[in-house]
Amino acid sequence: MDVLALSRIQFAVTAMFHFLFVPLTLGLSILVAYMESRYVATRDGMYLRMTKFWGRLFLINFALGVATGLSLQFQLGMNWGEYSRYVGDIFAVPLAIEALLAFFLEATFIGLWIFGWKRVSPRLHALSIWIVALATNMSALWILLANGWMQHPVGYVLRNNRAELTDFLALITSGYGWLKFFHTILAGYVVAAFFVMAISAWHLLRKNHLPLFKESFRIGATFGLVSALLVVLVGDFHGAEVGKAQPAKLAAMESLWETQRAVPFYLILVPDPQKERNALELLGIPKMVSFLAFKDGNAEVKGLKDFPRDERPPVWATYVGFRLMVGLGGLFILLSALAAFLSWKDLLERYPLFLKVLLLALPLPYLAGELGWIVAEVGRQPWIVYGVLKTSAAASRGVSALQAVVSLAGFMILYGFLGAVNFYLLAKYARKGPEA
Repeated sequence: MDVLALSRIQFAVTAMFHFLFVPLTLGLSILVAYMESRYVATRDGMYLRMTKFWGRLFLINFALGVATGLSLQFQLGMNWGEYSRYVGDIFAVPLAIEALLAFFLEATFIGLWIFGWKRVSPRLHALSIWIVALATNMSALWILLANGWMQHPVGYVLRNNRAELTDFLALITSGYGWLKFFHTILAGYVVAAFFVMAISAWHLLRKNHLPLFKESFRIGATFGLVSALLVVLVGDFHGAEVGKAQPAKLAAMESLWETQRAVPFYLILVPDPQKERNALELLGIPKMVSFLAFKDGNAEVKGLKDFPRDERPPVWATYVGFRLMVGLGGLFILLSALAAFLSWKDLLERYPLFLKVLLLALPLPYLAGELGWIVAEVGRQPWIVYGVLKTSAAASRGVSALQAVVSLAGFMILYGFLGAVNFYLLAKYARKGPEA
């Protein structure tokens, strides 16, 4: 295996592992802040215990998210030196703002929240976790604006064989970047909601701290339903943006080989990339792809054959990832709607089977998030910066296959250890329940 393939595998492994922690951090920070605000407003001790219980799980996840995220930036210099040289003037700007503004704000106030119990007023203490939640989501914004620029480059010129930023405002107002931001953080909110519902369901099945976990479940279910519905809404707008900015990705998402008008959406479809066609197409919904992509049922959608072979993304991974992600999104709406109804009607204890289903469903929002990144990043190939720089031209020069293998193995061992520690601690304190 060559250095390019090893470098791609290494970045994929580390990025996808890091993204196991990011979504929960995004959503759980808001939920913990809401719980503490309820305590400040009501002075009900149950909300204080609730805040400390979920806050401990948040801190465990937060620490591992920070640790696994730092290595991603080092890889830009280690494995992707040519990328850093070519677009460093642009890509470094949002990353620097993220570190100097969002990350330091986050780090400062997470310290105040951890050590400020009984040292600052309850209102100030609650404000500190709201600032952490804001900073966490702001951090995601700058990183996703950077990624959005890679997906749809704007505000730059090519000069001296490098990309140079000419319009900072265009970068930070990129429609593609903002849609990607909202789609990602809302998906993170769904992860957090199902995390809270699953752990609450585990305790409800065992009759532990019933008032506390009924209320936790209700909060998670309501948050999850709203977030899951908004994911679909934002995803619709994002899909239309992909149709305009990355037509090859859209064609791969739908396994569309021939350019057509009024393209149907097939519920059952089996791609055959070797023969550049589909082996099976059944149950098509007329004009749906054209309408979703361009808001016109008769719109033309470019097929993969209209692109050179070396500029077509991998079809199987993009198509399957997109279909599974959409299917899981529909499932989340159904489960969270039923969960919200049962919790608000105080009927959860009558349906232990449903509580078990929610417990088993805990990994699914994580899976949906990873699938979303597969669609976004694999569907962009062979470009690392769409239409500007190919991935094959972005790898570092002078790195040997042995060095790439050793660093890949090192990251996998380190991340495996960190993952084991994280999941052990989360499971331990989730089972333990709130302090008396």
